[in-house]
Amino acid sequence: MATTATTRRRPRRGSKGPNSDLSRTLTDCTRRGDAAAAMAAFDAADFDPDAASAPTRLAAHQYNQLLHLLATADRSSFPNPAAAARRVFAHMLRVGAAPSEATITSLARVTSSDAANPAAADQAFELVATMKEKHGLAPRLRSYSPVLAAFRRAGEAAKAYAVEAHMAASGVLPEEPELAVLLDVSSSAGDADKVYEYMHKLRHAVDCVSKETAAVVEGWFRSEKAAMAGKSEWDVPQVKDAIVANGGGCHRLGWLGSGPWTVQRVRVGADGECEGCGCRLACIDIDMEETQRFADSVAGLALERETRTNFSCFQEWLEAHKEYEAIVDGANIALYQQNFAEGGFSLTQLDAVITELRDVHSGKWPLVILHNKRIAKLMENSSNRHFIETWRANGTLYTSPSGSNDDWYWLYAAIRLNCLLVTNDEMRDHIFELLGSSFFPKWKQRHRVKYTFNKGKAVLMMPPPYSSEIQESKMGSWHVPMEEKSGDERVRIWLCIGRTGPCKEPDEAPVSNRVVQEVPPTAASSGAQQRLPENKAESVSGKRKNRD
Repeated sequence: MATTATTRRRPRRGSKGPNSDLSRTLTDCTRRGDAAAAMAAFDAADFDPDAASAPTRLAAHQYNQLLHLLATADRSSFPNPAAAARRVFAHMLRVGAAPSEATITSLARVTSSDAANPAAADQAFELVATMKEKHGLAPRLRSYSPVLAAFRRAGEAAKAYAVEAHMAASGVLPEEPELAVLLDVSSSAGDADKVYEYMHKLRHAVDCVSKETAAVVEGWFRSEKAAMAGKSEWDVPQVKDAIVANGGGCHRLGWLGSGPWTVQRVRVGADGECEGCGCRLACIDIDMEETQRFADSVAGLALERETRTNFSCFQEWLEAHKEYEAIVDGANIALYQQNFAEGGFSLTQLDAVITELRDVHSGKWPLVILHNKRIAKLMENSSNRHFIETWRANGTLYTSPSGSNDDWYWLYAAIRLNCLLVTNDEMRDHIFELLGSSFFPKWKQRHRVKYTFNKGKAVLMMPPPYSSEIQESKMGSWHVPMEEKSGDERVRIWLCIGRTGPCKEPDEAPVSNRVVQEVPPTAASSGAQQRLPENKAESVSGKRKNRD
């Protein structure tokens, strides 16, 4: 069929558009990292809008490509990339190419690195701070990072704080590299209050710190300003209450103690005892406010998906029965490894777990959640009937009603009572995905007890005895875990930071989120009974308890 006159023809391979040569040159220079050659090609291009031929114009991504190349240019071969970047950006705006966040970020990066310009950092911050107003663009974390680094080099602490304030207003949270910069600039300025603030922001943002961040932390604690920060006396009950409210591991009440700090690089024993100072590290929970929000979230979802009156009745019942130390996912345990010919719903296994929990908690009965559809059938067997009647007589059994999902009941109970949850359920099903909680993994690590059986005896695998997170003790000491790529806690290096003298009170037991920690009769890791060394504070996670 003949081609009509109006049919568009694709350019033949090898044909040249007005900027094809420049495009190929820029691509080649970017590949080689040759900023000088790229700018020479850019400056030699015909950008004259009054020229007889069509003026050369780059696509927006090509301007970004060139700006990125300038931002990463080797200063020895291209000494003044900032001036070139300003020229490229001005041309981009003149021809009407819309900048993106990447455009402004690259421009801010190259501007902030202009050592010959004393106002470089301020100009870079201005670019980022006004990108929304001028171009309708939302800054990202990478937009702020070069600006913070520039103020760090200049020692401009107040301006670095202003950058962080703008980040917060833009809904951008700093991560470890940015917090390390803010820590460093605060430390150099001797601003103890700001260092304390950023230590806790770092604690919230990461579990373990990099070697670079660890060096910044060490630098502060070895300084004279750090030795001067703190107080020799404080309200001990207030500090203990604050630690409980924060879920353990910190009080956030300011520097405690006085005098120079000692900084050691140490390891922590399997029981959580620091080899440097002997302090027992805490098993850190989500704080009380987060716990309440978590419980409300689960209850809200359950009330939407369950029969409202059924779950409301359970909530009311639970408020009147808050004494439980552990919640038991009955079906999960009774069905464990029962997928064989003679297998069924094993109340013997469930009773073994209940017995072990009673040993852990000095005879106290746990709360077992079972669906009522199972009860009638189980009661037909005399052996089963004996178990069920015994549990009912001791107030350890709650039967969820018909049409309900057990998961909502045992999960809500464990969160609301802030106690142990015995289940092997990994909690990855759709109902747990609905929670979307950033603190759910931490809560699960702190509260879930997994189990197995050894010759019919239940073996409970308790939560870890301590958390590999930045910790601040009630005596003012700090413990900062460093990254360990192998994941082996036995070889992880910690910064042990304290004042002169002990960092714990005599004969203290570690307390986390009102949990006085006791020894479990079963070992978590080996699947066999073990006990911690004598004369050590022994740990098991459990429910909040009020202390005198």
